[in-house]
Amino acid sequence: MTTPTQTLSHPKYRADIDGLRSVAVLSVVAFHAAPELIHGGFIGVDIFFVISGFLISTIIFSNLENNTFSLREFYARRIKRIFPALLLVLAATYTIGWWVLLADEFAQLGKHITAGALFVSNFALWNEAGYFDIAAETKPLLHLWSLGIEEQFYIIWPVLLIIGWRRKYNLLSLTLAFGTISMMLNLKGIGKNPTATFYSPQTRFWELLCGSLLAWFTLHPHPIINSISEHLNNWTHHLIYRGSPPKDNKTLANLRAIAGAGLIAFGLSNISAGQSFPGKWAVVPAVGTILIISAGPKAWLNHTILSSRLAIKIGLISFPLYLWHWPLLSYARIMEEGLPRADIRLAAVALAIVLAWLTYHFIERPLRFGKQNKFKITSLGFLMLCIGVLGFYTFSQNGLVFRMNSHINQTLWAQTIEPLNTRLSDGSCERLLNFSIGPDAVCLTTSPNPEVLVVGDSHAMALNSAALLGKVPVKTMLIGLHGCLPLVGYSIQDGKLDKGCNALSDQAIKVLNQYPSIRTVVIASRGPLYFSGQGYGIEGPSNYSIVALNGTTPTNQADMFRKGYSQLANKLLPLNKEIIFVIDPPELGEDPRGCLFKRPVSILDKAISTCTQDKQKVIDRQKIYREQINKIQADNHGVKIYDPMHLFCDSQLCYGLRDGKLLYWDDDHISVEASALVLNDMRRQDFLH
Repeated sequence: MTTPTQTLSHPKYRADIDGLRSVAVLSVVAFHAAPELIHGGFIGVDIFFVISGFLISTIIFSNLENNTFSLREFYARRIKRIFPALLLVLAATYTIGWWVLLADEFAQLGKHITAGALFVSNFALWNEAGYFDIAAETKPLLHLWSLGIEEQFYIIWPVLLIIGWRRKYNLLSLTLAFGTISMMLNLKGIGKNPTATFYSPQTRFWELLCGSLLAWFTLHPHPIINSISEHLNNWTHHLIYRGSPPKDNKTLANLRAIAGAGLIAFGLSNISAGQSFPGKWAVVPAVGTILIISAGPKAWLNHTILSSRLAIKIGLISFPLYLWHWPLLSYARIMEEGLPRADIRLAAVALAIVLAWLTYHFIERPLRFGKQNKFKITSLGFLMLCIGVLGFYTFSQNGLVFRMNSHINQTLWAQTIEPLNTRLSDGSCERLLNFSIGPDAVCLTTSPNPEVLVVGDSHAMALNSAALLGKVPVKTMLIGLHGCLPLVGYSIQDGKLDKGCNALSDQAIKVLNQYPSIRTVVIASRGPLYFSGQGYGIEGPSNYSIVALNGTTPTNQADMFRKGYSQLANKLLPLNKEIIFVIDPPELGEDPRGCLFKRPVSILDKAISTCTQDKQKVIDRQKIYREQINKIQADNHGVKIYDPMHLFCDSQLCYGLRDGKLLYWDDDHISVEASALVLNDMRRQDFLH
């Protein structure tokens, strides 16, 4: 593409863009440190996307036109820009994890380090999303998903532009086409698979391509656009001021900058994690960023605020600050086993700023701008390969369990590990029953002639686990959807996303008609969560709600819970099956590992939990839930109710640990040991035959 003596030209430095970077990074840091204060701080990532697309595309477009673009030099500059700080943070995160993390957490960190080194963190996190993994807050490298998307763009976009340039395509049309396709995939996917839409490069590239379009129009101002801008500037000037307008279009530039800042401020205060994002809401920060950049460095906002000394300094360290802040906040949460105190979070942010400043001045700048270019590139690449291999080895060795031998009783530790094959389809339904179910659903069976059908959410899967693993002699078939109740006429909404839970009841009826060997239907779920708007213990508020499929305005959530289940029972009873409604066991409300041992390293000293809770708290939590279950039974004679409370509680307390056996594998799902207790008790009481 170019001779070895040519070098890439770069656009003139704009201090206001560094200032805009400071807005982006501070928004993200504030959101992670205090999400209750800045609900939409995560849109800082979207601001970064547009900025990156603008700067990178400006470099590519201008150098292609000048015949000075070198793909090798472009990637070399990316390596020197990204690798030094990333290597340091990956190494530090691994070192801290060695002392702080338990085996399963450290194994996962190893996987995320490998994914980070390969710039595919977004794909790794996409595959983990849902109920199957450690909570997002306890993933110290969770934030690398955005870096993965940016790097994937840096790899793909220059190659596409080179091909288009050589074949004499119109690069503006090419940019518009890819941006439009990406936006359409984003809008289409957000309602069907929000997790994939959040992490997929093809549904995120449109944000970077917005910056690319801005770069094109900045380099190639069109006469028509210039004319329109001039007329708008004159009109707005006469609307605001007296006298003739200046010829620099400064009035319109100021309005663009203020409008862009207003959009970003709106996004920070009004967009929340409960909304479908990115989707249409990501347009707000994207357009806001475009308006601010397009206003130019002479606009009042850009010149006075974004180009201030403090804004520039924060913008210069924005990349290492982004890398450092989340591991520190995440480790604080891990060590405190929940949201840390405000002073601890503030200290973590302060430390991140100090480390970012040191990283920028003593690691990033010397390696990025010094001499010995080829040696630096080779060394950085080799070190990234080494840390990626180290991460993979840690993952493959199950988190190097030997690290914890002096701290943790391994027999007790083994009880905290839940077999994942109890909560994911394993092909058994297809193999034994020739029955298939949707891609998001779970179908599991132990026999070609099942006698018990278990239906529900992940709590139903936990209840079924002992039968599935052969610890209780019951021939079961399970069909379930994570986060779904098998209601008729109603569904579950997560934030603003309809999870399509009504399909679960349809599948249950289909199964019962297809397999006559099934004599009993067991219905189980985490009932109170769905209509109370509140988790239990450490979980806090819930985004779940029940919605009517006929579009009627929601009334009382608990009433909809009852009506949906009553309508299910009304459909099941004529099939001459025994219908058993299992009341949800008490939720533990804390990490059960805290019942067995203390974390090797913590910030504040904590004693080992007694793993008990007042029974009255459980009764209060389940009061409305139990009332609705009784009404369901009253409305549908023939429905039986099984209550496992006596297995978990005595007259005063409810237990998470009994007779040396852990009854939970997380704060609300029962363990395989508890599943065996419940299923065997149901057999003794003749609920299961």
